[in-house]
Amino acid sequence: MGSQANILAQFLPLIVLFLIFYFLIIRPQQKQAKAHQEMINNLTKGDKIITNGGLICEVVKAEEEFIKAKLNDDTIVKVSKEFIAKKIEG
Repeated sequence: MGSQANILAQFLPLIVLFLIFYFLIIRPQQKQAKAHQEMINNLTKGDKIITNGGLICEVVKAEEEFIKAKLNDDTIVKVSKEFIAKKIEG
């Protein structure tokens, strides 16, 4: 019985460290990724977005893997959904 308690005492700090790591780093990152994916899936025509490259554009059409976006009155581009940084509110 004493050796079993000794093994538990040895692994307890490692378990506590993993729990701290999970709740401070992994879980918030997963929540942020989920919120970002939800934002991308809910983009509609007329929404303003910023790409990872810093381009500010307006959504023309949301497709399966791409977003058609208008940079100005004459230029419409296809942007991969993976490269949309955020939606501009307002």
